[in-house]
Amino acid sequence: MHVSLGTDRVERVQPDARLFDGTTWLTVESSRRVPGHAGRYDNWIVQFAGVSDRNAAEAMAGRVLSAEPIDDDDALWVHELVGSHVVDAGGVDRGICVAVLDNPAHDILELDTGHLVPVVFVTGTADGVTRVDVPDGLFDLLD
Repeated sequence: MHVSLGTDRVERVQPDARLFDGTTWLTVESSRRVPGHAGRYDNWIVQFAGVSDRNAAEAMAGRVLSAEPIDDDDALWVHELVGSHVVDAGGVDRGICVAVLDNPAHDILELDTGHLVPVVFVTGTADGVTRVDVPDGLFDLLD
């Protein structure tokens, strides 16, 4: 079956990885990249255990798959960023992150103030606060 990843974590489609389809857990038996597709993340052909024919695969079409959390202290998770207060290196609260925008270079935090902050400037997240260290003048662009 064709799977489009919404992540750069290709281990999500490696053998023995588990994905949840909203009802049941599926286990990856094998996978391979689909060559020639444009886009930020890879597209894959994935064989799941128990999905052995075309009819079974077609019955799963359009399902959104999710995975178990990955224990990675350096990872930024959208659910931790959205709703957090964004605080700059000087301790100034710059607003609340209302969305994380998908962008080819880097994802971008969208703040309730209208400011946009590339995630490469995020230095950490904890307890509802996202700390950023941005170049001088970034927050002056809308002022």
